Order: sequence, then C-alpha cells, then structure tokens
Amino acid sequence: MASKGRQGVPDVVANRMARRIAIGTGIPTLMGMGVFVGSYLLVSRQILDIAPSTTLAASGACFFLGVLGLSFGVLSASWEEQPGSLLGTEQIGLNISRLRSSMKSTPTGSTPKSTSPKSSPPKSSSKKR
Repeated sequence: MASKGRQGVPDVVANRMARRIAIGTGIPTLMGMGVFVGSYLLVSRQILDIAPSTTLAASGACFFLGVLGLSFGVLSASWEEQPGSLLGTEQIGLNISRLRSSMKSTPTGSTPKSTSPKSSPPKSSSKKR
C-alpha cells in the first residue's frame, strides 16, 4: 500500500490504462494467434499454399502491433478525473512530457548500495612443498 507522501498512479488512471492496454494488446495478440490457426487450416485443407515465412512474418507483425498497443495504452490515458476522448491521442504529448520530466527528476545514483565489500581481500598463497 502506498503511503500518502508517495506519488503514484491514481486508481482511476490505472484502471483506464489497464482497459486501454487490454484492448491495445489483446486484439493484435488474438490476430497473431489467428494467423497461425488460419494458416494451418488453409494449408492442411489444401486451399492455399502459404510459405512458413509468410505465416511467421504476418503473426510477428500482429505481435509487434501488440507491443505498440501496450505503449499506446499507457501513453494515451488521461490523468484527469474525466476520462478524455475515446482514443486519447491528445494525451500522448502531455504524458510523454510527464515521463521525461519524471526521468529527469530521478537521481541517477539512486540504486541501493551493496553491503558486500567492493573487493575481496587477497588470498594467502601458502602452498605446502
């Protein structure tokens, strides 16, 4: 649970993003799987001879659209209480500028420090002769 002092994504915005991501990634992913099924049916019933590379390229393009849908779902969601437009294209520029400003405000050396020593002590080289 987030404390009141921490800033985070409000629940309303997170739900909006989740809906947009589900649609933006779900449809292309189903299309990508449909390419495999459709290609199999067309080839196995000898309706059409489809090269495996064509099936791979078409399904890969659909899965790539799913990756773009993920980014679009996050960047197109309105951070206001009101949901905004259906596609949310007007929010993309604003959300990219918010992303850039948050990355600039994050300190670069903020990784947690390790508790282990930086260099191990030299091993003694006592060999029995």
